Amino acid sequence: QVQLVESGGGLVQAGGSLRLACAASGRTFSIYAMGWFRQAPGKEREFVAVISRGGSNVVYADSVEGRFTISRDPGKNTVYLQMNSLKREDTAVYYCTAGFRTYAGVASSGGDYWGQGTQVTVSS
Repeated sequence: QVQLVESGGGLVQAGGSLRLACAASGRTFSIYAMGWFRQAPGKEREFVAVISRGGSNVVYADSVEGRFTISRDPGKNTVYLQMNSLKREDTAVYYCTAGFRTYAGVASSGGDYWGQGTQVTVSS
């Protein structure tokens, strides 16, 4: 089993920045890809970003490309999401996910494990 714990959410004004972190524990050696999804009120969960084990492959949703950066610290089994130039439409619960599949597979349908989510609220 793998446990994922997110942190770093909060309230920020439009144009501001936040950094989310997701710490993995348990059978972390089996994880290949890690990523972030988000779900806004009344909407389906959507893909945000994914990163492969070594960090050489990253994919972003079009809506966050150029504003968000995903990174990974293998030594700490932690993945980060640096969010800059935040917009009101970025308001959502952000979920960390980790999987045994390729980063493309995780980007497509999420991983095998999910965190509990962290709220990000962007005010105007």
